[in-house]
Amino acid sequence: MGLIKQYYDDKYMNFALVLKENGDWNNAEHLLVQVMDMRKTLLGAEHPDTLISMGNLASIYFLQGRWNDAEQLEVQVMDMRKKVLGAEHPDTLLSMGNLAGTYLNQGRWAEAEQLEVQTMDMRKKVLGTEHPDTLMIMGNLADIYAHQGRWNEAEQLQVHSMDMMKKLLGADHPDTLMIMGNLAATYSNQGRCKKAEQLQVQVMNMMMKLLGEEHPDTLGCMGNLARTYSDQRRWKEAEQLEVQVMYMRKKVLGAEHPDTLLSMGNLARTYSDQRKWKEAEQLEVQVMYMRKKVLGEEHPDTLLSMGNLARTYSDQRRWKEAEQLEVHVMDMMKKLLGEEHPDTLLSMGNLAGTYSNLGRWTEAEQLEVQVMNLRKKVLGTEHPDTFLSIENLAGTYFDQGRWKEAKQLQVEVMNMRTKALGVEHLDILRSMEDL
Repeated sequence: MGLIKQYYDDKYMNFALVLKENGDWNNAEHLLVQVMDMRKTLLGAEHPDTLISMGNLASIYFLQGRWNDAEQLEVQVMDMRKKVLGAEHPDTLLSMGNLAGTYLNQGRWAEAEQLEVQTMDMRKKVLGTEHPDTLMIMGNLADIYAHQGRWNEAEQLQVHSMDMMKKLLGADHPDTLMIMGNLAATYSNQGRCKKAEQLQVQVMNMMMKLLGEEHPDTLGCMGNLARTYSDQRRWKEAEQLEVQVMYMRKKVLGAEHPDTLLSMGNLARTYSDQRKWKEAEQLEVQVMYMRKKVLGEEHPDTLLSMGNLARTYSDQRRWKEAEQLEVHVMDMMKKLLGEEHPDTLLSMGNLAGTYSNLGRWTEAEQLEVQVMNLRKKVLGTEHPDTFLSIENLAGTYFDQGRWKEAKQLQVEVMNMRTKALGVEHLDILRSMEDL
């Protein structure tokens, strides 16, 4: 009986992982809960295979945006692996890295960084500084730095990891290409769009050669390159690539796959940048309804799509409709993620912008001061999002005729940006234009 159960248990697990890759997370969850419960009964709660099933289920919760549920399981897995396998076992280190990723999505960057540094140090000790797993963790730590706006530190780690990956695995290994793509994103965030584009074209071409034009990783690279075109206001080129990515994802992954919906949202943003608001709205409504169906009404990505639609309403001066959506998004973000989460603060800032457009400047100012102070606390005074919130508050002062206060804030943010980003960053040039 035990052998038969184990046989079906493995089949369930494998099929669940296939469902996961295809974006069918609800059915994957249903199977993985059965696997986990079966393994706890047959093997015990501390058996390595039981812990694997718990980790897999946590990864589904992560994809569903249920980060608190993911965290709860990942903490259990990490603690039990430390007890059963030891603190330096590769599986223990893997679980620490997974938990760090969840902290990152919860906006708990200091905790994510602390765990990732621990993991990196232990991997250096156990596996050596040049082991691919050590280099991958360094890449993850760089990602945490990037989320905090610490792009120079991120770049330093990514360049080192990329060089070592090229040496150990070769320039065309998928892990090397992934780190090159991450480095390109850092260049883009630093305003070094040409350097980002150069790397992204290189990565995309190698992905096409190795994996084919329709592989999900290749399509991801194409989408990243399109974003870089948009950052340079080369919207026609961005649109051309995004249309291609969207249609191929529909063909390969299906119309309701999360990655397909992401590409539709990116294309809508590019339409919006070109003032093609009807086309943008049409796509965003589709994305919002499909995300509600596939991910649920409370998934962070669903709320993000509602926020994007609200922004398109604002672009069309339909501010009452925008306000209605933004209030809902903000309230849900506070409930799900907490008031200090970066995505919550973004939704508060968007609502403040709508209040400003409606001439409700006192309400706008109240929200913007709150966002600015929370971003200084959570992200630090030199994070780009903090600069943006200071700039938005300056705009509200300007709208109220409080020009001296507005000018004072604009000078402050320009000086801070120059210090943090360098004089040639695109945001610096735009700040100077505002003055």
